[in-house]
Amino acid sequence: MQEHKMQTFMDILDVLKMYDVYIHLGKRLWDIELAAIEVDNLAKAQAIDHSLYLKMKLVLEREHRKELEHPLAEAYK
Repeated sequence: MQEHKMQTFMDILDVLKMYDVYIHLGKRLWDIELAAIEVDNLAKAQAIDHSLYLKMKLVLEREHRKELEHPLAEAYK
C-alpha cells in the first residue's frame, strides 16, 4: 500500500474515498465523527494497516478538538 501523508481532514477523506466512503452530513463536526467511525471499521476489516489507522485517528482527534474549541461551537450543541 502506498504511503499517505496524513495531516488534514481532507487527507483522511481522500483515503476514505479510495474505499468508496463519501462523507458529507452538513456539519463539519458530524463529518469528523462519522469519519472516525468509518476509519475504525476499515481498521477492523484490516483494510488499512495499523500505522495508517493511528495517523488518521490522531488527525481526527485534533480536528474534532479544534471544532469544539471554535468560537461558534455553541451552534453544534
